[in-house]
Amino acid sequence: MKLDRVLPFARLLLEKAVRPGDYAVDATMGNGHDTCFLASIVGPTGKVFAFDIQEEALKQTKKRLSEQNMMDRAVLFHSSHDQLLDALPADANGHVTGAVFNLGYLPGGDKRIVTKPNSTIAAIQQLLQVMAPEGIIVLVIYHGHPEGQIERDEVIQFAMSLDQKEAHVLRYEFINQANNPPFIIAIEKR
Repeated sequence: MKLDRVLPFARLLLEKAVRPGDYAVDATMGNGHDTCFLASIVGPTGKVFAFDIQEEALKQTKKRLSEQNMMDRAVLFHSSHDQLLDALPADANGHVTGAVFNLGYLPGGDKRIVTKPNSTIAAIQQLLQVMAPEGIIVLVIYHGHPEGQIERDEVIQFAMSLDQKEAHVLRYEFINQANNPPFIIAIEKR
């Protein structure tokens, strides 16, 4: 297959935006895969700020970062991504070049604990305040459950309402697959 699947395409977008020494955000740290990926890109002089409300996510992410000797490249917050403005250091303003969200629930975790549209949209708004021009926010939207469908619809509506003079918005998806496959909304700050 020559077309990038959703997750490789998400990483491709982040690789275009994030450079060594930059700040990046993993808004839904989950099992730590994206936190580690971003930590590898920002290198030893950059920093990844990762958020999750579940203790298990922090444990898994710490373990994964430690195994890859990248713990010093990340700051983990046991809080919602809609608290990121309060959590980021003052010098993050204008220096965040990439952010990623995996919306839905923690893989292997409690499926009753899901991301919510109000906190996701608040986090996107906050990121747009602190991002560098041409910074990219990648939202991987998993909508195969009722709460995911509600969040999908509200996030799409919000993204479509962004002023084109302030952001480019892309939707990347495979439209002929069964079972509500995940898709991407990417927002590039202008």
